[in-house]
Parts: sequence; structure tokens; C-alpha cells
Amino acid sequence: MRHAEESPSWEGWADRHAGWVFAAPWLVGVAVFMLLAMAGSLLLSMVEWDGVAMSGMRWVGLDNYRAILTLEPGKQDRDFWIALYNSLTYAVFAVPLGLAGSLVLALMLNQAIRGISFFRTLYYLPHVLGGVATIMIWRWIFHPEFGLLNAMIRDVYGLLAAAGLEQAKAWPVPGWLYSATWSKPSMLVMSLWGAGGAMLIFLAALQNVPEHLYEAARIDGAGRTRCFWHVTLPQISPAMFFNLIMGIIATLQIFHQAYLLQAPGQKRSLLFYVLYLYRRAFEHYEMGYASALAWILFAIIMALTAVVLITGRYWVYYEGER
Repeated sequence: MRHAEESPSWEGWADRHAGWVFAAPWLVGVAVFMLLAMAGSLLLSMVEWDGVAMSGMRWVGLDNYRAILTLEPGKQDRDFWIALYNSLTYAVFAVPLGLAGSLVLALMLNQAIRGISFFRTLYYLPHVLGGVATIMIWRWIFHPEFGLLNAMIRDVYGLLAAAGLEQAKAWPVPGWLYSATWSKPSMLVMSLWGAGGAMLIFLAALQNVPEHLYEAARIDGAGRTRCFWHVTLPQISPAMFFNLIMGIIATLQIFHQAYLLQAPGQKRSLLFYVLYLYRRAFEHYEMGYASALAWILFAIIMALTAVVLITGRYWVYYEGER
């Protein structure tokens, strides 16, 4: 009888481990579909395989990584370095532009005016409605001959010519997606279309800034600019920190836009990293090589994220910390 009283009941065990029980489906999913897949990809990066016949799989160790990263003339994978350069260049401009654009939108929508909920929904919708159809619309807008954007530019040229600037008629219009020079700026303009996701996070952070901080700053003589720099920015720095990391990850993994917007005249200017990885895997059937490319990208993203995490302690403010 004493032994039965001391033994833990099933109800007591369930109470103590309820968290693990509820988290079990998610943990199993992470283990099977993420960790196991990552382990398989790591092993795959050390073999040579066409992805079809298992009998053709051959262990090569780190040869795939050496072939990718070598700088030896004649053996260098030039497309890898072009793809890496394109992705990093795009990220350098797209991430700050996206942060600035989404923050400006959030500041505009953080106003107590009638109908503001409608405008918040309106600016958030592009983030939800993005997809192949949206990319095709942008492709038409940026078409150098029939696109809406160049039609508007030609109309402006016509107005300038009518106003007496005759040489405006001969001014060229940008080639946009059909030009190696203008293709990346076109992608940057397109990236602003989906700024609603980061805007929503900034908006939530702005609405959590205590009003008494602004009142104290105004009593000390601070204007709008000083309130923004010394009150608003420090208070929303955790949201900026999160959007910065997510922006870096998203821009370095850009794929479907570049894949769908391929056009003559680009000269590999839109050969982004993941697009190159896709081509090596599913066009050249080099699964081991593509897996090595994926792990190199993972290492680059982890390194950049680590830099942001380390530097974040100097500019990210968390309430309650000294």
C-alpha cells in the first residue's frame, strides 16, 4: 500500500510533462523534416551524384567545396563568384532600402486619423498577395517597349519637348529587366512592393512606445527630429534588429523573382546564388555540388547573422537592461 502511494500517478506525470507532450508533434516534425534533411544534405555535399541512379553515387569528400571555392585559374567556378557577387550586391542595397521604406510606411500609418485601418490593410496586402502573377505584372511594367513605366517616361519626354526642350525626344529610356545595367535597380524597386511585412512589425513597435517618453522629451525642448532619434529609434530597435536579420536571410535566398524574370540582355546580372544552385541541381544534375553550394550559403548567412548579433548589443535597446 505504501509503495502504491509513493509511485507517481499518470496524472501527475502528465502535469509535469504537459509541455513536452504538446510540443512533441512539432519536435518530431523538426527532427524529421529539418534536422534529418540537413544531415542528409551535408552527406550529399560530399558525394558526386546525378540524383537518379544510386549506383552512380561516388564519395568525394571535400572535393565539391574545393571546386567551388578554388581561385586557381582554369579551375575556378566563375558562375559561383558571379552569383555570390550578385546576391551580396543586391542585399547591400535591398536590405537598407527595405528597412527605410517599411519604417517610413509605419510612421505614416501610425497616425490617429479616420480610416487609418483601411490604409494599413491596403499597404499590407502586397505582402500577402505576392506571387507569380505579381511578378508577371512587374515584368510587363518594366518592359522596355510596351511597359507602363517607359510609356510614362516617354510622356514626360514629350511634355519637355513641347515646353521647348527639343532634345528630350531623343533621350533613351531604360531597358530595365532587359538590360544588364538596369536589371538590379528593377529588382530593388520590386522589393519595395513587399515592404508591408516589415512595416507591420515596425507599426506594432511604434504603438508600444510609451507616450510619457515623448512628453518628457518635449518638456526638455526636443523637437520632432530629436524625439525620433533619441526616443523612437531606441524604442523600436528590437524590431529593426529582427527585420534586419530577416531581410538579410530573405535577400540572400531570392530565387523565384530572378527565375521568372530571366530575359535577353541581362548578361547574368540576375544570376543570384539560389538560382545558380537550382541550375546545378536540376539542370546539370549535380546534386552533390548543389548541396555543397547550399551549405556554403548557410555558412555565409550564419556569419552575417553572427555579426548582426554581436554588434546588436551596441545599438539594440531592451527595456529593463542597463
